[in-house]
Amino acid sequence: MTTAPSSTTKPRRLGDILRERGLISDDQLRIALLEQQRQGKPLGKVLVELGFVSDAILREALSENLGQETIELTKIVADRNALKLIPHEFAKRHTLYPVSWDAHTRLLTVAMANPNNVVVLDQLSALLRGEAKLDIRIAAEGDVARAIDQYYGYELSIDGILNEIETGEIDYQSLVATGDEYSQPIVRLIDALLSDAVQRRASDIHFEPEAGFVRIRYRIDGVLRQIRALHHKYWPAMVVRLKVLSDMNIAENRAPQDGRISIFLQGRQIDFRVAAQPTTHGENIVLRILDRQRGLVPLDQLGLPPAQLDTLQLMMARPEGIILVTGPTGSGKTTTLYSVLNALNSEQVNIMTLEDPVEYPLNMIRQTNLAEGVKMDFASGIRSMMRQDPDIILVGEIRDGETAEMALRAAMTGHQVYTTLHTNSALGAIPRLLDLGLKPDILAGNIIGVLAQRLVRKLCVHCRQPYQPSSAQLALLGVDATQPVPTLYEAVGCEHCEWQGYQGRVALMEIIRMNDALDELIARHATLRELTRMARQQGMHMLAEDAIRRVLDGTTALEEAARVVDLTSL
Repeated sequence: MTTAPSSTTKPRRLGDILRERGLISDDQLRIALLEQQRQGKPLGKVLVELGFVSDAILREALSENLGQETIELTKIVADRNALKLIPHEFAKRHTLYPVSWDAHTRLLTVAMANPNNVVVLDQLSALLRGEAKLDIRIAAEGDVARAIDQYYGYELSIDGILNEIETGEIDYQSLVATGDEYSQPIVRLIDALLSDAVQRRASDIHFEPEAGFVRIRYRIDGVLRQIRALHHKYWPAMVVRLKVLSDMNIAENRAPQDGRISIFLQGRQIDFRVAAQPTTHGENIVLRILDRQRGLVPLDQLGLPPAQLDTLQLMMARPEGIILVTGPTGSGKTTTLYSVLNALNSEQVNIMTLEDPVEYPLNMIRQTNLAEGVKMDFASGIRSMMRQDPDIILVGEIRDGETAEMALRAAMTGHQVYTTLHTNSALGAIPRLLDLGLKPDILAGNIIGVLAQRLVRKLCVHCRQPYQPSSAQLALLGVDATQPVPTLYEAVGCEHCEWQGYQGRVALMEIIRMNDALDELIARHATLRELTRMARQQGMHMLAEDAIRRVLDGTTALEEAARVVDLTSL
């Protein structure tokens, strides 16, 4: 299966597109057409050889002409599984490059200079024996040829590269160069580690130098896991390569630095936020993986039960006020907020955000990165944003009284405000805001609701094992002796979950939608116990109750739920 231009729209001629855009003149087009007749080459190749257009300009024009996506081959990481599917000689003969292979969807992304060559596409399908779907992307012919020469013929597995490093010498010049850099195994090692981390659904990569070695760890499903340990002598070269990729100063090693990497991996664009920190044994480098495809989740896929989803949508429907999302670092607050903004995003509303930093770019939403705006903090950013006629505002985090006051003022003046706060529970947000100096009678009526959340690991469905809980475990779950004994599941470990017993994570949530009764308690400075009692009377489900629900339905293990949530709080 290949992507092809629609049969109802006739492709426009390449020369006409370039001339209409003012990229070539009539005289240049006439010269190129005469050369095309003389040499028998494609018009695009002739235009590039004559120097009338660049490869990038030609690629964009071909994309418009054929109605297909383009790809920038200088910003990809070689996928050894994709390279195995198409032999070197075949790729070179037909000028095509296998970019990535997704084993789950069996989708092979291939870059070609001429995706309309039906003969080549038929031969490619025959080579693959119908075992793969094809996603054809347009790339400049020169870029395809360079990619074939650059990526084929080199060891790309982590183990193979490490063996190559142990037996070779490091050429520091090639780490900075952009030519034949793939001959240097350190370059391929960094690319292989980035690709491996994305494939294993890691959220962070830690490079941690010790006295005699470098520890490499991935954070997978919220838990750090050691992947490799390398000799310390290779770390300086690895640092240079990581800094080159993230546009950091390679000469600076005594001050913290931040950078960003954007590359094509696993068939999609992946961003990495890079932070370097000097330590006693060298620079510690951590990469946060920002995978837009996995980071942006539709609202109905957050795992909320129908009743809680209805409550959240009712809160989103209120035109003014503030909605708070609480939880510790790494509890999925950003993912939830982005899901809400995506659901609200339309041409009828102006959504603006203040983030530190912006993690995922969103269409039609005006996002401000405070990490780059040195002269702006959250409080001054809200003040400035109010003059931009917003309907919905996202404030990354309330850290102080001034930010809290400005966010509440925006909510009081007819705006819908979303923000995050560090508290242990949803109702814990109220005393926290009071502690920041906000007055209770102002809070009352202006808070739409509060959502508290945590993330727990999901049991691997391939190897989880049922068991009968003990009396102590039943007491923890709130199941008394008169009720039927439920079947619980525990982690085991298999090849599907890399012998961890868990695969993926799910959110636990408690949602409180404010009403007149709760507003009245807030206005008279009621205690947290009084607020909790009232919320429970009105049907609020606490985090511990949501955790127990997930344990009883087999989504997670009791030990995992108890690790994240205090189950004794009920």
